[in-house]
Amino acid sequence: MVVVIDYDKCCWKDGACQSCNCKGACEGCVEACPTGALIREDTIKIIPENCTDCALCISACEYEAIRIE
Repeated sequence: MVVVIDYDKCCWKDGACQSCNCKGACEGCVEACPTGALIREDTIKIIPENCTDCALCISACEYEAIRIE
């Protein structure tokens, strides 16, 4: 299985939240991940070797931008 991000739905673009203007103080997928498998850069990046397929990022994303395939 692999975590997939739909960047069209994701609120994090160009290094900033595009939905709430939180300036990086989000409480979303990155914070929900207990293993540090997601990081914010220009977009949300996945570090596959850190991912345990726990799906906490999926439930934390209010935009339904993350899924496991």
